[in-house]
Amino acid sequence: MAVLNDDVDWDSWPVEDYLAENYRELHPSDAAVITHHCAFYREFAPGGVGRSVEIGAGPNLYPLILASAASRRIDAVEAGASNTAYLERQLNGTPEESWLPFHTLCRSLNPDIPETLEGALSPVRLVHGDLRSIEPGSYDLASMHFVAEGATEDFEEFKDFCRRFVRCVVPGGHLVAAFMENMPTYRIGAASRWPGCPVDTDVVTEVFAPLTDRLAVGRIPSDPTLPDYGDSGMILLTGAAASPPP
Repeated sequence: MAVLNDDVDWDSWPVEDYLAENYRELHPSDAAVITHHCAFYREFAPGGVGRSVEIGAGPNLYPLILASAASRRIDAVEAGASNTAYLERQLNGTPEESWLPFHTLCRSLNPDIPETLEGALSPVRLVHGDLRSIEPGSYDLASMHFVAEGATEDFEEFKDFCRRFVRCVVPGGHLVAAFMENMPTYRIGAASRWPGCPVDTDVVTEVFAPLTDRLAVGRIPSDPTLPDYGDSGMILLTGAAASPPP
C-alpha cells in the first residue's frame, strides 16, 4: 500500500539532519535553482506582489529570501512541529549564518532583495497549516519547493496537491516551483524514512498543462555534492494559474 500524506508523522521531521545534509553549505543544484528563480522574480517591481505564499516551507529559507524581492507579504505555510519551531527561531531571532551565502547569491542576481538577511525575512509570516488548509484564490504568487512529490507515495494525491497549489492563487496568479526528479521513498539521517512519488519533466508538464498558462518546465541534473537519495536531479517550473481556474 502506498504511504499517504496523513500516514506520516510530519511533526518529527529531522530538521538538523536535513539541514546538515542539504543546506549547511550552498550546493551547485541550489545555486542553479536560485539562478532560475531570480530570473522569474526580476519580472516584478519591488513590492509588486501583494501576497505570496511558500507552500510547505520547511526549514529552507532561500525561497523566502527570493520572494522578498517582489512581495509585500510572504506567508510561510508549514504544518510540522519541528519545522515550525525552526522557522520561528529564524524569523524571530538572528538567522543562522549558514544562510548568509544563500542571501549573498540571491542578492547578487536580484538587487531588489533587501540588503540584509534579516531584512529579506522581515515580510515573512509563519502560518501553521498545509496546502489543504489554504482557501482558493488567497494569493497573488505561490511558490513550492520539494513538497508535492515528497509528501506522498500516491500519484493521485501528488496530482491533487499540484491542483491545490495552482488554485491557491487568483486566476492569472504567478507560480514558481521545484521538484525532485524521480525521487523514491528515501531516508534522512541514520534511520528516518519519508515518502516519495517519482516524477519527471513529462509528468510535471502533463499535470500542470491543463491548470496553467505560460507553463515552462526544465530540469537540473543530479548534484554529486548532495546525498544520494535516489533522485536524478531537480525539475523547475514557472507559470500562471489558468483563468478561469479549472
